[in-house]
Amino acid sequence: MGNRLERLEIDSATGKLEIDIMEKNTSFAIVVCNRQAKLTSLPDHGETKIITHQGKVKRVKYDEGEEF
Repeated sequence: MGNRLERLEIDSATGKLEIDIMEKNTSFAIVVCNRQAKLTSLPDHGETKIITHQGKVKRVKYDEGEEF
């Protein structure tokens, strides 16, 4: 499975992150840790878990399924 996390650019001068929410057609989540920001699309059916360790993001896990 490919990398689902898309790195987002944070303006180094202002520390701000700008997202055009109208360009995205699905639900998504943004995770920020250690001055890095990443975006991931959320599955139609399933769970997306953000795993942390000592206050820092360790990994993002996906558990998907479809209704029968």
